[in-house]
Parts: sequence; structure tokens; C-alpha cells
Amino acid sequence: MMKDGGSAEDEPVAFATTRWSVVLSAQGKSGAAEEALERLCRIYWWPVYGFVRREGYKPEEAQDLTQGFFAMLLERKDLETVRREKGRLRSYLLTSLKNFMRKAQRSAMSLKRGQGRPLVPLDELYAREHADREPADMLSPDRIYERRWALALLDEVLGRLGEEYLAAGRGDLFEELKQMLTEDPGRPSQLETGQRLGMSENAVKQAFFRLRQRYRLLIREEIAHTVAAPEDVDDELRRFVAIMQV
Repeated sequence: MMKDGGSAEDEPVAFATTRWSVVLSAQGKSGAAEEALERLCRIYWWPVYGFVRREGYKPEEAQDLTQGFFAMLLERKDLETVRREKGRLRSYLLTSLKNFMRKAQRSAMSLKRGQGRPLVPLDELYAREHADREPADMLSPDRIYERRWALALLDEVLGRLGEEYLAAGRGDLFEELKQMLTEDPGRPSQLETGQRLGMSENAVKQAFFRLRQRYRLLIREEIAHTVAAPEDVDDELRRFVAIMQV
């Protein structure tokens, strides 16, 4: 989906307001930091859960471990280290998760079941796992985590983009154009899309160009939300592209 996106427009990002930097810069209790951290946890619950499942845990055990991990994170018990290291959320979560799992006992984690408010509704989790077609048996836990990390980021970007088009009264256009972002050989052509929307092929081409430019910018912005310093954005963007191209 991002095959030509490694050189996304270097438009400035309001870095001081990105979610991860807000979390890391907060001293003591901060409503903005807590809200930012909860949203990040919600977005990236699925990659963490995928890692735990690939380690051999059953769904219920993986849910407990994942919920326990994020409960620890939301209580801000493990942030001082990453503040000192100026970490990136992607690598920080994975390192912290591995440490957490080494210390966790399955019997102890089972006590957490049903306690607290799950970040992801269980019916949504079951539906997503059932629909997941990744060849998980051929991927390492780290690889599953990174792949799902990238896909979760793309889901967030597409959600934001769809909301923008819907607010502009062009939700139908978005639903058609987003199919053209994929590399699926069965995706519709610009001519076919134009015929369905009552647009010329050239008009569709221009509309898709604008959507793709905005899409690439939002990917960059979303990645910026997960790093502690602006100079890390380009490296993390390159990592994202590499993950998606494998």
C-alpha cells in the first residue's frame, strides 16, 4: 500500500502535540498524557496480542497477559526508562512486553480476567482473529508484532482519511478510491471507478492523486505520534515501508 511512499512529503508536523511526546514529557498526573497513552494502547492492542498468541498462549491467556501489560502501562509504571532512552513506541512496547512476559506467571495472570475495562471489546477481538489470514505459523512473534503494528497504523490512517471525506460529503468517493491504494490485481481501474461515480477517467486520476498525497501525509503524521523526537520520524517511516514490502 505504500510501495512508493518512502519519500512521503516532508511537510512539517506539529511535533509538540503528538501523542507519544505528550506522554513522555508529562510530569506527574496529566489528563492529556493519560488520554494520549490510552489511545495509543487501544490502537496497538492488536500487535501486542498477536505477539503473545504466537508465543503459544491460548486466546484467554493471551487476553489476560495483554490486558495486564496495558494495565501496567496505563498506570505509568514503566515510563521512566523510556523517557531516559527517548524511545520509539514501536520498539519500546515490544521490549517492555518481553520483559513483562518473562516476569508474568500464567496462574497469576488468570486472576486479572474480567478486572478493569478492556481496551478492545472481546467480540471485536474474536471477529478480528477469526478473519486474520496472516500465515502466522510461518512468522516469528516479532515479525507478527511488526506486521500488525504497520497494519494498525494503516487502519488508523484510513479511518482518519475516511472521516475527512465523509465530513466533506464525499464518503462515496473515498470508498471507491481507497480500493486503488492496494496492490491487489483485482482492484478497479480508474476508468471503471469513473463509470460508477459518473466521473471522467481524468477526474478520477486527479481525485486519486489528491487522496494519495493526503494518505501519505497522514501516514507520516501517525508515525510522528509514536516517536519521542522529530528526527526519528524518517527512520521510523523507512522501517514502516520495509515492514509492508516484505
